[in-house]
Amino acid sequence: MTAKRKENGSNMLEAIREGIFESMAQDENVFVIGEDVGRYGGAFKVTEGLLDEFGEDRVIDTPISEAAIVGAACGAALMGMKPIAEFQFIDFISCGFDMLTNYAAKSRYRGCGGIGAVFRGPCGSGVRGGPFHSLNAESFFLNTAGLKIVEPSTAYDAKGLLKAAINDPDPVLIFEHKKLYRMPRLREELPDEDYTVEIGKARIAREGTDLSIITFGAQTLNALDAAVKLADEEGLNIEVLDLRSLAPLDKDAILATVKKTNRVLVLHEASLTGGIGGEISAIIAEEAFEWLDAPVIRVASIDAPVPFAPQMEDYYLPSFDEITDACRKLAAY
Repeated sequence: MTAKRKENGSNMLEAIREGIFESMAQDENVFVIGEDVGRYGGAFKVTEGLLDEFGEDRVIDTPISEAAIVGAACGAALMGMKPIAEFQFIDFISCGFDMLTNYAAKSRYRGCGGIGAVFRGPCGSGVRGGPFHSLNAESFFLNTAGLKIVEPSTAYDAKGLLKAAINDPDPVLIFEHKKLYRMPRLREELPDEDYTVEIGKARIAREGTDLSIITFGAQTLNALDAAVKLADEEGLNIEVLDLRSLAPLDKDAILATVKKTNRVLVLHEASLTGGIGGEISAIIAEEAFEWLDAPVIRVASIDAPVPFAPQMEDYYLPSFDEITDACRKLAAY
């Protein structure tokens, strides 16, 4: 049994829905839990149609309590179920932070058994969601051993990483950039056969030799656009490394692209201070410093809450000009 597909391929939202649908059809232990995931189909309609297909026992609407959602998912996972817990907006994952970091992440280590649960939801700015619906929360969890974190930038990866997360014996957080959900350029034909994308493996989104942009999520598209522009206008050959997995990081892929191009721009959408860019820069400084021909440059959002006013939000986010200017600066060394 497979989800119905459109003739022109699947966008990212549809790919995620397909992954959930197929996993529930294949394994009766897989179920969905969250706010409005049933009759309403989720805030972004990711779970639309699942209630009619699988019923209220496997598509469970909850009260507005992220702590309860995480707690119920953890308990179900300990009993052998495979919960997919949805946060309406990833901002409110903070309400379940204690359960995720002090219980789910440590359960296997303390001898109680692994929490094989998926915790997913929409993240990201650029859609005029204001300070309470635009967060990029990955750095909140990077310091918690026992949690895996992924963030896709393509429909193929979104489905493949989801399926890998469902099959993983430990907790996986999936950050889905809401700006990418229905983006036409991400629509693609997905394989008919079952597949997964390995957690912990980056992908080369664009081959290059002059400098590398290391990024993930929605910023992967900005990096690719910048690479095309600078290739056309200035002849720069830029490599784009899409991390896909933030915990664990693909250290081998990071070091390989550094050694290949010798110049690195680290790009992410979360605020600069305390962001994953600092960890990536540290890895490069500790293990590939002698390969650098220029300082590592980080481009990220400014250290502020996400503004609601469109002009202010655009100022807050990494701009296309910031990315291209940073690339030019690196190339000039």
